[in-house]
Amino acid sequence: MRLTAIEEGHLRNGMPGTVGIAAMFPGGPLDLTQVRSRVRERWGALERMSLAIRPPVGPAGLAGHRWQSAGAFDPAAHISATDQDLDTLLADGVRHPLPPELPPWRLLVTPLAVVLLAHHALLDGRSLETLFRLLMDDTAVPPALPGRAPAHPSAAAQKRPRARPRGIGGELRRIRARGQRLPGVLGGDARPSVAVVELDPQVMRAARRRPADGRGATLNELLLSTYAGALRACYGPLSSWPAGSAPLYATVPVDLRTRDNAQQLGNGVTALRMPLPVDTECPVARLQECQDLVARFQQRSDAHRAILPTLQRIARTVPWLAGVMARSLARPEITTSLCTAFKWRDNPSHLLGRPLSRVVPLPQLSPPGTANLCLVHTGDAYTLTVVSHLLAGDAGMLAEAVAQELKAVAVS
Repeated sequence: MRLTAIEEGHLRNGMPGTVGIAAMFPGGPLDLTQVRSRVRERWGALERMSLAIRPPVGPAGLAGHRWQSAGAFDPAAHISATDQDLDTLLADGVRHPLPPELPPWRLLVTPLAVVLLAHHALLDGRSLETLFRLLMDDTAVPPALPGRAPAHPSAAAQKRPRARPRGIGGELRRIRARGQRLPGVLGGDARPSVAVVELDPQVMRAARRRPADGRGATLNELLLSTYAGALRACYGPLSSWPAGSAPLYATVPVDLRTRDNAQQLGNGVTALRMPLPVDTECPVARLQECQDLVARFQQRSDAHRAILPTLQRIARTVPWLAGVMARSLARPEITTSLCTAFKWRDNPSHLLGRPLSRVVPLPQLSPPGTANLCLVHTGDAYTLTVVSHLLAGDAGMLAEAVAQELKAVAVS
């Protein structure tokens, strides 16, 4: 089975491609045998979790990679215990590709957390979330297991989205628009770094009520606006950056799954670019600008639903083209910062009787000159992870700057 163009692109963009999610459970490490048993019970029938990546037969540009069944599902081959602390494990995870001989995912049981790592070609962030939800004690395993498209999609799901030619043209221009990479990296100075920050829940609740006369802010809107403020605080206004007044684009993953295939595993997202209001001084004004931009996402997503099938067919016909497109989109002046946020809605959740206290996301590592952010709300816990490819320690600097900007929004 051939990889889709999006999956092929994740393999050919020149980066390790590892994404992850960690679920934290207080009270000491979980029993490894019990974890393996639960995974076999809940994931064993998921075809995608037994797929390995096989190299092209013949010229890579003509054939492309293929998915191939790795045989019987074997939790012991994928699940192990480790004494590594979570910060070290996540930092190592984004730097190194997963071993190629097995289906590209691993589950690691640490003293405080269970960590799922996977290659982005196999699973996107929504898929990681879906898999962890399936493991929870409180989750009923659905009769139609995720990982498979519905046999008979609803009429609504089959309708081609209505997108005006102007909207499609606008999206094509946004995809190609040149922005600027993050400053401060010269030559070989770039070093991958990962920072995880636990945000104050009272600050977050106050910030989400801003602006005072508005509807309140979503997690994504808050993340985008406070990241813009953090960039200004760390690097100054855009006019002082190497590319001058060129915009700084954030790329926001948007899930294209419908209610019919909401739990389908794989890659079901598109990416919308938006210029961040780095030069806006007022924190609440930055938030309002981001809200205005996010309000257009639904219409823009319809344009992507309309044009993506054609783009994917073209790229899949010529696999090397998927690589060219992926490397082009991965350039730091095109995809400078991936920013996403989500809420773990199943609260409380338990795994083998242990309560889930926090979810820690792990965005992928992108080329030098970039930083990727993910914010997760779990119960009363808010966790921000920054993965940067800048100067050593810049992930921590940006994460702390975002936390300070959230405080500024909360008191504005």
